[in-house]
Amino acid sequence: MRDRHEYDVTVEWTGDLGSGTESYRSYSRDHDVLADGRQGIAGSADPAFRGDPTRWNPEQLLVASVAQCHMLSYLHLCAVNGVTVTEYEDRAHGVLAMDESGGGGRVTGVTLRPEVTVAEASMVEKARTLHGEVPALCFIARSVDFPIDHQPVIRVRA
Repeated sequence: MRDRHEYDVTVEWTGDLGSGTESYRSYSRDHDVLADGRQGIAGSADPAFRGDPTRWNPEQLLVASVAQCHMLSYLHLCAVNGVTVTEYEDRAHGVLAMDESGGGGRVTGVTLRPEVTVAEASMVEKARTLHGEVPALCFIARSVDFPIDHQPVIRVRA
């Protein structure tokens, strides 16, 4: 395996409404997130910042990245530790806190709430324990400076 991996994306602003950024209200926050060979993601700002509520915003994409990386790392750990996962769904939640000036802020935490179904009752405890091992593997979790809380629910396939 290579020691270095690189990822290229293009963010293309599509929100010029005719007068560019002449004023705070004169432009749309709409943009596309693109990468070679992939379907684009329609992005905007959070609606609180004049964004389009029907498009993805960067804060949602950050929370999604944390949840995706956790899931992929977790599924790997399950596969190599004899835990058969048959279903996985995470309703992740992130919090952005504005600073005192109101002009900036930061993500202060993400809570992952994965609901995992395993093949056998004998796998439940190991399935729960493996969530705690994910932070050491997940590239995204290792790259952010906010806490990531895990609240897994483990079920046995009916």
